[in-house]
Amino acid sequence: MKIGIACFPTYGGSGIVATELAHLLAEKHELHLVSYDKPVRLGEEIDFSFHKVELLSYPLFERVPCCYSLALISKLVEIIKSYNLDIVHAHYAVPNATSAYLAKKICNDSTKVVTTLHGTDSYLVGSHPSYKEVTQFSMQQSDALTAVSKYLKDRTMVDFDISREIRVIPNFVDPQRFRRFKKDREQKIVCHSSNFRPIKRIPDIIRAFKIISKEIDCKLSLIGDGPERYEAEEMAKNLRISESVEFLGNVKNVQEIVGKSDIFLLPSEDESFGLAALEAMSCGVPVVATNVGGLKELISHGVDGYLTGVGDPEALANYSLEILQDPELQEKLGRNAREKVLGTYTPDKIVPQYEDLYKEILKEK
Repeated sequence: MKIGIACFPTYGGSGIVATELAHLLAEKHELHLVSYDKPVRLGEEIDFSFHKVELLSYPLFERVPCCYSLALISKLVEIIKSYNLDIVHAHYAVPNATSAYLAKKICNDSTKVVTTLHGTDSYLVGSHPSYKEVTQFSMQQSDALTAVSKYLKDRTMVDFDISREIRVIPNFVDPQRFRRFKKDREQKIVCHSSNFRPIKRIPDIIRAFKIISKEIDCKLSLIGDGPERYEAEEMAKNLRISESVEFLGNVKNVQEIVGKSDIFLLPSEDESFGLAALEAMSCGVPVVATNVGGLKELISHGVDGYLTGVGDPEALANYSLEILQDPELQEKLGRNAREKVLGTYTPDKIVPQYEDLYKEILKEK
């Protein structure tokens, strides 16, 4: 098959999953990845084609988001015509699904469009009055529509009045890369990874770590970057824990940092799936997260992690201390978490589901 994947390059679940999927599909298919910049997980050596969407630099367009949509349509049209693509797989509905649909219409109707919903593209950005109608239309017109969790599927069907099939294909992680790494110090390590948006509730992590650090010798490793980073740095200073908190930014060795951690915190207001939690679980690191969205499908409370209410740093800290102060509990939760990953969320179990879907829609007239 000849497959094109359109995604965002930023430090978020949709771009990471799309890039990892591209690497794996390229082992058997002709693959073309399309975005406005190189995705953070792309790497230096790739065995497929990367096509950068060039944006016109013009003062009138500086604050007009439709400009990327138009540029993406043009780039997809170019690739579809040049390489005769069978599939265009759009990760993130806004604007990738709409751009893929219009590119298909400009070229021909034989190229199939698959749209994968990752979360905020549907119920946060896509549901905004400025985008809802076109997002809904793009979903309905896609040849196949998938969601990364049952929670996201159900919410999308209600919010957008979708009557067509939405197939649930969860995210995946490479357990050979995301595994346990040997620590170089005895100090306990608390970890978090995200794009530092308000929905991730970074201040709750800082407050919880303040409580944790009073009881045990530990440090907090924060991976990623985004709009809430400055506020988090200031909060750490004000709480006088900045010496124990490291802001690592967007790093390439995420798996090593997470793999050396003792616990992973994810106190989000909402998560359609929780890829960062999945990566930690693959490393055998217990996760303490909020009892929301797709996290409820991923984490079994008391078995392979713990779930708390939203906006409760004290509960976050208490569960963390329970784990960090009990090596046997930490080992048990981490072992159960990795076993769950190996049984359900590995590439060899997930990627064939996408391939089967491609084959199904290509058979349709």
